Amino acid sequence: MLEDCIEHIMRLPRNASPILAMGAWFNNTLCITLQDDAYISRTVGHLDTPDACREHEKIAWQLLDKLSEKPHAIAHDLHPDFHSSRFAAQLAAALDVPLVAVQHHHAHVAAICAEHQLDEPVLGLALDGIGLGADGTAWGGELLSMHGAEYQRIGHLRPLPLAGGDRAAKEPWRMAAAVLHEIGHNNTVKQRFANQPAAATVATMLQQDFNCPRTSSMGRMFDAAAGLLDLCQIMQFDSQAAIALEQAATRYINTYGWPPALQNGWEITQNGVLNLLPTLVYLVDDRDTAHDVEQSAAIFHATLIAALLEWLQRASQHTGINMIACGGGCFFNRLLSTELRTQCRKAGLTIFTAQAIAPGDSAIALGQAWVAAQLIYKI
Repeated sequence: MLEDCIEHIMRLPRNASPILAMGAWFNNTLCITLQDDAYISRTVGHLDTPDACREHEKIAWQLLDKLSEKPHAIAHDLHPDFHSSRFAAQLAAALDVPLVAVQHHHAHVAAICAEHQLDEPVLGLALDGIGLGADGTAWGGELLSMHGAEYQRIGHLRPLPLAGGDRAAKEPWRMAAAVLHEIGHNNTVKQRFANQPAAATVATMLQQDFNCPRTSSMGRMFDAAAGLLDLCQIMQFDSQAAIALEQAATRYINTYGWPPALQNGWEITQNGVLNLLPTLVYLVDDRDTAHDVEQSAAIFHATLIAALLEWLQRASQHTGINMIACGGGCFFNRLLSTELRTQCRKAGLTIFTAQAIAPGDSAIALGQAWVAAQLIYKI
């Protein structure tokens, strides 16, 4: 029965065309829109097993049965190799309906707009691990100017190289090695990570720019910080490095309060690139005690929040938009989400974050549905 697969029912800003949205890869959910309601399924988990893929397809058909007509479109992630994207294409062809690809971070921000019934221009701050960008590169730290089905990428984090591609997302020491390389300390990688058998190879890969695609991911920035502070070198579960970094910072802040942000801890270029490398440089020096590590983790968070605030303020002044919608898995970090919200409000910015839904990829289907519904409405 349909009720067995529905996790949330969300009221939309206005009536929408009937849309089936297929979600992304991690923590996949699906969504259909009916008039001014969006029905979001329970998660089927990551689409990396046959069982999860079969469950995804089963729920898609259950949602379609809810409609009294064919959907006006089927929406999916921009990445063509996800099972959700491939199955979306199969369904669209079988039903003879349009197929709408929605960029991952556009969907993250759109989900926040749908939840808070925002039907006006917003600045979207999308911070997560990874999503395929419109330029074919790995995005994850994005500042968008957005209104409905349209968005413009007006800023992003300075990219870091992923030594070994996807493997770097599971081994934070590789992101730490990338920082060392970026600041001209490639020759220290082997010594710094002497316990990692691949350290010399990674240093060579970085030096030769071999299998080192770049990413603007905020998630990888957290990994780099955790790797430099030796809080986590190889992850045993999703987001382990970021969680360890947040926990270390929280221990310090709960005892001593928030430290000041680093002076000159970031740079913002004229074309909207936020460079956090100066903050990561601060973390390169060895810390002798747990207290030093916890203080450094707290300083990383304080500086990151100050940098994001200035980034948003500049964008608001340039665009005239003071509504900020924040989405993406990095906002599971309570230090980040709570303090950034506080600082934005002090600065006169109106900020919206996930409340009824989670900020991560389980919200992607809702965002896809809302973008596609507005696109179809325009057509």
